[in-house]
Amino acid sequence: MPTACITGASSGIGKEFAAQLAARGYNLILVARNTKALEELAAELACKCRIISCDLSKEAQCMQLTEELKPLDIQILINNAGFGDLDRFAQSDLSKSLDMINVNIKALHILTRKLLPELMKKDRGYILNVASSAGLLPGGPYMSTYYATKAYVTSLTNAIYQELQEVHSNVHISMLCPGPVNTNFNETANVTFALPGISAKRCVSYCLKEMSKGTLTIVPSPLMRAAVWGSRFTPKKILLSILSKQQKKKGY
Repeated sequence: MPTACITGASSGIGKEFAAQLAARGYNLILVARNTKALEELAAELACKCRIISCDLSKEAQCMQLTEELKPLDIQILINNAGFGDLDRFAQSDLSKSLDMINVNIKALHILTRKLLPELMKKDRGYILNVASSAGLLPGGPYMSTYYATKAYVTSLTNAIYQELQEVHSNVHISMLCPGPVNTNFNETANVTFALPGISAKRCVSYCLKEMSKGTLTIVPSPLMRAAVWGSRFTPKKILLSILSKQQKKKGY
């Protein structure tokens, strides 16, 4: 049976990816810090699950994870782990921000870099980097570090996509760029969404359909697709002012 690896699998979008991929016949490698939540999830799923407890903010643990994954026949890697925070940059918690950079950027970079060559050797498979609509915008006042990390993810994914295209690889890389999704993200980030969110089930279902087509940028919400499209024609200073007002509505 095919195997998928999901980071940040213990809750939210990651948990929903696990449920939907299990229903599609995949065996799963579930990665997160919360071992108990992973065990409970594995018990719910009608598939073979391997649990790997890992703190992706720690480089050494990321490297150890890649060594565990490399011998396995993984067809899908979903880099889902990540979190945000709401605060004025000058007052932000530096330790938390550095952990955010390590999880949202460094861990994703390490896993992609280490596992992509293995997929390319077999000339098949998918990598899905969970970014955000934030990564398609010029910046996010009051969530500056989060927006910056997601811009890194979108830039990196774009570049790898083109490199794979130029060598005619059958390995596909995509990025999921949702707007608000009704998960525990907002509790972790200390925010209340200013726009209505979509369900994790709807988000993941749409994403897997588009990923299977080889779609590069996946934006599951029609509202966010319209917003991202419209942002291209808005002067940057005006757009940043609009984004600032939206962020303040989240609870700052």
